[in-house]
Amino acid sequence: MLSVWIVDAVREGADAAGLAPGVLDAGERQRAAAFHRSADRRCYVAAHVSLRLLLGAYLGQDPAAVRLVREPCPSCGGPHGRPVAEGREVRFSLSHSGDLALIALADTPVGADVERIPALDMVTETASALHPAEVAEPAALPEADRPGGFARVWVRKEACLKGLGTGLARDLSLDYVGTGTGTSARTCTGTSAGGSAGATAVPSGWTLIDITAPEGFAAAAAVQAPAMAVQTSTSAVQEPAASDRSARRSSSAASSPPASTATAPTS
Repeated sequence: MLSVWIVDAVREGADAAGLAPGVLDAGERQRAAAFHRSADRRCYVAAHVSLRLLLGAYLGQDPAAVRLVREPCPSCGGPHGRPVAEGREVRFSLSHSGDLALIALADTPVGADVERIPALDMVTETASALHPAEVAEPAALPEADRPGGFARVWVRKEACLKGLGTGLARDLSLDYVGTGTGTSARTCTGTSAGGSAGATAVPSGWTLIDITAPEGFAAAAAVQAPAMAVQTSTSAVQEPAASDRSARRSSSAASSPPASTATAPTS
């Protein structure tokens, strides 16, 4: 089961700030205090309080007692790989952009990304780093649709790379995820994708899913499983007992229909 939580920092910021002293660890509180912009601090606190509430609920622990550690970096072996909950009973990925955060939890490696849809000039400057087919696809769209097409590619790619644990250390041009839209999860096979010469899907055994995001944002998740049910929820910042009940309901809902639409890329 893949559980995805969308956190609106504007709506939930005050509640998160009230819970933060008893939930965040010393390092998280120090990082929050270091932000110069109050909006950035608010989103960081809302995201990390939500993450700890959810991990605590899934693990049956006090959220403040959940210990986060780093896996070895898959590129160099250094102690700065992706963060994981000690014991690895549940895997997570956290992303935030603007006033929105996205949290994905699963029992296998997972990656998630949310981004504000960029301006057209940013698309033009950045698209050249992508797979050749992904450079061509947004360029072929009507000008008004290019930022959205580029954002779909970018969040899918970041979700995959975060799931792999490499992040942007992996060459962005190596994997093809495409700009298309679809209605069901795409299972990544590691074979030719999109009919483009030389295009390869992300590694075999991974499923890539578009997540419905608020207007002006794009979001995606990638999970190391051939297929997986998806539950999308909001309002992760709650009193800990309520969060525990909600998270446990999500965890037991693998046979239930998704709570909201989750679509996947087609080429």
